[in-house]
Amino acid sequence: MHKHSLQHLSTLLQSRQISATELAQHFLNRIQASNLNAFISTDPAFTLQQAAQADQQIAAGKGGVLTGIPIAHKDIFATKAFRSTAGSKMLANYRSPFDATVVEHFNRAGMVTLGKLNCDEFAMGSSNENSFFGPVKNPWDLRAIPGGSSGGSAAAIAAGLSPAATGTDTGGSIRQPAAFCGVTGIKPTYGRVSRYGMIAFASSLDQGGPIARSAEDCALLLSAMAGFDEKDSTSLERGPEDFSRDLKQDIRGLRIGVPKEFFGAGLASDVEQAVRTALAEFEKLGAVLVDISLPKTDLSIPVYYVIAPAEASSNLSRFDGVRYGHRTADYKDLSDMYKKSRAEGFGDEVKRRILTGTYVLSHGYYDAYYLQAQKIRRLVSQDFQAAFLQCDVIMGPVAPTVAWDLGDKADDPVANYLADIFTLSTSLAGLPGMSIPVGFGQGEKNSQRPVGLQLIGNYFAEAKLLNIAHQYQLATDWHTRSPV
Repeated sequence: MHKHSLQHLSTLLQSRQISATELAQHFLNRIQASNLNAFISTDPAFTLQQAAQADQQIAAGKGGVLTGIPIAHKDIFATKAFRSTAGSKMLANYRSPFDATVVEHFNRAGMVTLGKLNCDEFAMGSSNENSFFGPVKNPWDLRAIPGGSSGGSAAAIAAGLSPAATGTDTGGSIRQPAAFCGVTGIKPTYGRVSRYGMIAFASSLDQGGPIARSAEDCALLLSAMAGFDEKDSTSLERGPEDFSRDLKQDIRGLRIGVPKEFFGAGLASDVEQAVRTALAEFEKLGAVLVDISLPKTDLSIPVYYVIAPAEASSNLSRFDGVRYGHRTADYKDLSDMYKKSRAEGFGDEVKRRILTGTYVLSHGYYDAYYLQAQKIRRLVSQDFQAAFLQCDVIMGPVAPTVAWDLGDKADDPVANYLADIFTLSTSLAGLPGMSIPVGFGQGEKNSQRPVGLQLIGNYFAEAKLLNIAHQYQLATDWHTRSPV
């Protein structure tokens, strides 16, 4: 059952060939037997209670397409029924009094929550090694990272621990782990999915999205996930949308922009070969490749690592040991309590970004760093708009290499940052982007590790991206490959 698509699982549930309770128990058993460290929290009693309610809905003829289907949430979304930790000691035992809007949407759709998924602390990282609860392992090779920060989500899908998962993408944190784990994930246009109840990292960049096996599955999930939310000031006033509506459209004549900056020095040959082969497959489907340029691509790393830490510094100032979160046991006065609580509660990467962010926002440096970064961010967006005059969609690699080994870059944060070179510009521009599996590259000791193809669309082009990805997945079987 763990290899079925969401649509097939829905058919089985609606026809009463399986029950939601049986399905939930199947995945709970797999989670319990797993050694990937993908889950932070589970509550089998609550999960089976939700499943029983879904069975009642289906029996009454009130079930929808997602009713009874299990899902797991990245532990960056607030939940009443499970701890909401953000992968941090600071919130290790935090219980939210409310559900995030995304969680509410899936609960209303009748989905059954399996638990909360491991992630880099406060979504800060590209490897899922920054979690207070320990690193997640890649199910394709237990020596490898799964990618981050939504590594728990991607690993859970690849290993068949859940058929659906939520993730968040600030600078590539849905697309990169999806690529490294050989699954499908989409980051919508900024503002498409409510940020209410999403524990903030960088408010102008954070965006929730689904991770699943296929584009068809992601379309079903995004249709339930997206929508205007008056509780989120960054939410776009757009009504509900069926992102599955265009899945059957022919893609003959599609103009695919191929940025020269995505294929230069630093791109591993095995990754380039898999991506080029995928582009050739699109040509067989009738698409046309167009050479384009995104000249500000190299600037996206310094720009992102000024803006994101600045916003993180501001967002994380609330965690001071006073209202909620970790408080040190031994302190002399209020100032001492602040210092010790934050020193004990935050991990090294979070501290690094807080310090960087505070510095670039400080008097005398704001104009030189933060303001300049925002100006270049606008130029990055303009590059994309110029490119979309020549093409309908942009494609290239998600990351320069396949997943690296656990610990390989632990002492070199800049090396981790450079791994985001192909995803950051999309996030800075607020554009939708997704990753689909297109083959394998060479890992350590001749292991096979997945390669992802990145698809970037113009604003609100999620349905188009999902259609393009679906047509590719109808013609290939990479998305059906499984490590289990």
